[in-house]
Amino acid sequence: MSADSVWRTPVPVVQAPMAGGASGPALAAAVSRAGGLGFLAAGYKTAEAMGAEVRELRELVGDRPFGVNLFVPGASDPGVVDRELPVYRARLASEAERLGAELGDVPPYGVSDDWHAKTALLLAEPVPVVSFTFGCPPVELVDAFRAAGTATVVTVTTAREAELAAGVRPDVLVVQGAEAGAHQGRWDNASDEPYGLLTLLALVRAVTDLPLIAAGGLMTGRQIAAVLAAGGSAAQLGTAFLRCPECAAPAPYKAALADPCFTATRLTRAFSGRPARGLVNRFLTEHDAYAPAAYPEVHYATAPVRRAAAAAGDPEAMALWAGQGWRLAREEPAADVLARLAAELREVFGPWRTPAEPPGPAPAGILPDLRRLPGADDLPGGRATP
Repeated sequence: MSADSVWRTPVPVVQAPMAGGASGPALAAAVSRAGGLGFLAAGYKTAEAMGAEVRELRELVGDRPFGVNLFVPGASDPGVVDRELPVYRARLASEAERLGAELGDVPPYGVSDDWHAKTALLLAEPVPVVSFTFGCPPVELVDAFRAAGTATVVTVTTAREAELAAGVRPDVLVVQGAEAGAHQGRWDNASDEPYGLLTLLALVRAVTDLPLIAAGGLMTGRQIAAVLAAGGSAAQLGTAFLRCPECAAPAPYKAALADPCFTATRLTRAFSGRPARGLVNRFLTEHDAYAPAAYPEVHYATAPVRRAAAAAGDPEAMALWAGQGWRLAREEPAADVLARLAAELREVFGPWRTPAEPPGPAPAGILPDLRRLPGADDLPGGRATP
């Protein structure tokens, strides 16, 4: 499938790639079949495991577009790993013992996240879209994906990152605000206060004309309408799909999203060594202040503990990643989520056509960037202008 056909989807919604198992082939397929853009999360998997999921998803979606997300490899500060990580592991020993688990170590492919093997596989067996998180791919790789017919998307969290990303000529940027659940996609592991989504959209739009996918706390069609009006071309949602039956998140995780005992989210390094937003639970409260900036070392150290907690039905020791709008997540099929979002968008913009409907007028002044996307004649806003 060529990059030009990627955006021929009836609803301007991208399902966020959620590493760790939540967004597998079933969820991505359900979203793509319902008119959005489904995504696989390749993070923490080997290239072989990623390839198996890609092949499964192809069988499920046929010729509908989908994407695969890759983590750009980085490196922890050796001093932090040598001095602070052992202290944190010692602190977590009692957590592991309580759950009958052992702290984990970084696997051979873990530091690079099997980057070279994954990119080679995706170039040999091209997919419609590849997105990048935690950094910027080299321009040579972006060009290689373009030559293979794959659209490229880079995640940014600041205007400076957007400027640098634009320099490698990707097709689209994901603009991730502070409200987003799970990891901040920032390119470093600093503790700077992240920007809210609407402010960040304005800052990024001021430095690049690339189409922007807005991400961060979005749960409703009216919120999507707001980010489209603010300069976005589409919206990326993750937490909104966590309670769907197609989502592979553990049952205690899904239950926690509806549990009134959980009252807030917070950015924390406690589970992974990198800032990520989750529901405030006991583990986060007790360990957050001591967690070093060591990623992926902390992630792999706590992974067996988190798996054991899930198996034991103990959400207080799990990473309950969630955006700030988590209370609005519903237990319903992914197709129903897409249908509801589309209906709410229609309340703002009025009716728009789907690929089977005749052209209709674009909402004046609302979707200029959406109409410039490749293949945008099938998106809300009518036919793309020359």
